[in-house]
Amino acid sequence: MSYHDFPAWKATRAWPRWTGSSIRIGTPVAAIIAVVTSLIGLIVLAWVVLFVTKGRFLKTPFERIASQMSQRQVRVGGDFQFYFNIIDAKFYAEGLTVSNPAWAGPRNFFEARAIDSNIATSSFLFGERRFNWLNLDGGKIDLQWDRAHQRSSWTFVTDGKPLDIPLIRRAIVEGTQIRYRDPKYQLSADIAVRTIRAAGTVLTNDIRFAGTGTASGTPFALSGALLSPNATMAGGENKLAINIRAARTVADITGTLPGATELEGAKLNVDVRGRNIADLFDVAGIAVPETRAYRLRSALTKAGSEWRFTQLTGRFGDSDLAGRLTVTMREPRLLLTATLATRTLDIIDIAPFIGYNPDLIAAKGGAGAVTKVGGTPRLLPDAPLRTESLKNFDADVRYSVRRVRAKSLPVSNIAMTLTLDDRLLTLSPLTFDLARGKVSSDIAINARRDPVFTDYDIRLSPTPMGVLLAGFGVEESGTSGTVKARIKMTGTGNSVHDSLSTANGRIAVILPKGSFWTRNVQLSELDVGTYFYKLLQGRLKEPVQINCGLIGFTVRRGIAAADPILIDTRKNVMVGRGGFSFRNEAIDLSFRADGKKFSLLSAQSPVAVKGYFAAPAIDPISSDLFVRAGAAVALGVVATPLASVLAFVDVGDAKAAACGPILAGATATAQRTTKGTPRDDVGRGTTAKSENGNRTKGQKKEQRKKFLGIF
Repeated sequence: MSYHDFPAWKATRAWPRWTGSSIRIGTPVAAIIAVVTSLIGLIVLAWVVLFVTKGRFLKTPFERIASQMSQRQVRVGGDFQFYFNIIDAKFYAEGLTVSNPAWAGPRNFFEARAIDSNIATSSFLFGERRFNWLNLDGGKIDLQWDRAHQRSSWTFVTDGKPLDIPLIRRAIVEGTQIRYRDPKYQLSADIAVRTIRAAGTVLTNDIRFAGTGTASGTPFALSGALLSPNATMAGGENKLAINIRAARTVADITGTLPGATELEGAKLNVDVRGRNIADLFDVAGIAVPETRAYRLRSALTKAGSEWRFTQLTGRFGDSDLAGRLTVTMREPRLLLTATLATRTLDIIDIAPFIGYNPDLIAAKGGAGAVTKVGGTPRLLPDAPLRTESLKNFDADVRYSVRRVRAKSLPVSNIAMTLTLDDRLLTLSPLTFDLARGKVSSDIAINARRDPVFTDYDIRLSPTPMGVLLAGFGVEESGTSGTVKARIKMTGTGNSVHDSLSTANGRIAVILPKGSFWTRNVQLSELDVGTYFYKLLQGRLKEPVQINCGLIGFTVRRGIAAADPILIDTRKNVMVGRGGFSFRNEAIDLSFRADGKKFSLLSAQSPVAVKGYFAAPAIDPISSDLFVRAGAAVALGVVATPLASVLAFVDVGDAKAAACGPILAGATATAQRTTKGTPRDDVGRGTTAKSENGNRTKGQKKEQRKKFLGIF
């Protein structure tokens, strides 16, 4: 039967007639149509084959291609599926493993019992690669750095760029474990992610995780939760809370990340507390002074290589702290920059900055700073500088203190600039107000050398002596003089005590012209007649006029020798000789005053200052005084009682001092009388206590034993 059998249809329908422009077989257009049709047919055929077979036959090619692209060995131990579910691709693998690079050891970089995912096909062809959803069961990830911190296990290509992880819109993970190792920073962690359950496309519980690890040998435990899992999985903010416990320290971190794992621009809050802030910084390999119990809060964000702690507030011990702190991750050392301020600094909280234990100071007061070494008291701190930690970071810190809470210590307005550059630590300037004067310091601690080399330069600007004495609890009535001082020394040693024990340099305290209260000055002169005369007349507060004075010491290898001690008053010249030792903190000084005018009852014998820094002792009864007392007794017996007084008569032959060399802080050899002649009563800048600076063999041996603790 054909259409010829249907005349009516034939009359109404006619086959189209091709014109000259119609496609003919063998023409280019026909060829293109044939090719396109074939391609479409092949694609449809491939889609059908993949859909029916689930692409299981692609397992071996997948392993080969993935291994070549990642330069790692990729294996699928169980079932494998890869096919197009309509348009987007379906990927499923059981027992998938990705090896670590050879240097990282035999562990696999990644393992999973099962991974099931839906891949946005168009995103892999155009634009950012994207997984519509990813289900991961029993995943294990091994993250490692090499010892040189130049290679990481998650770097998959030779150009050094980390693995570019595709965007994941939704993810469900169960039984995932993460292992992290960083030998350079001595950091390791093992974290387990707890089961995440979902109803449809909505997560019904927080994502919780917990783990343990070590940082610089310090064990820690952490736990936390992703509090906004649905927003996070949808590409929104990641709201989280983390608790970390380590080294007697507890830290709570809360806030939001811009994305699931995106730290840049994070808005976090940190609350950290513990017994000693040094414990916290030890974990990061940063050396800071110890403190009493503390608590600090701050905002935290990341910008590039910087971790910024802003709006920092809190307390350490009985002192407050506020400011900002930035940690910059850079090579070869991280950089710590900070601007910090304290309104009130408790004196006990200063103790750790110079090497004392604040807990002992708090419990025992000043006695807590004293230790026993070889049966003698020691005051200078012996806590070593942690030079190894100084290799790990550089620093630029500005710190200010408005007020120091301390009884009888008039210190305020501390300002310090601390810089650390490759183990060269400088405190320059370090300034503070002392009474109405100002102390300015420049201290350089060079830990590039072993042992550490320290350069001290400490200066006291002219300060009213009365105010200074009042600040230390001494009545200032009648005192109008000023005092200025400078300490310029260098020393080697890894603690304050060791550094000063080897120190060389000079100490000078200068007293310009002024008046001082008689009770302080006249007693030191031991002019007993004048003292009791004024006491009986009610004139004890009459000031004594100081023309000029110098308390100077030259320090050689930790031994300070008087060079000179010379104070010229209106009526007397007082000189001091001897010295002290930074090595064992022994003191062996003698002071003597000679009158310029006749005095009937002047003891005129040396006052000895002995003992140790922690336990000084003043002995006004010297051997010279005993000799004169013996002479007085003899005269009283042989002649008359009145004659015994002659032994204590001061004929007033003291040589007035030229104030020029004194006010210049010159050494003993440069001192002159008002007539310009060299002084012969101030020693020679040695620890000898005789006027001419000479010592017998026995005296030298005795002082050597006293200052060095040896024969």
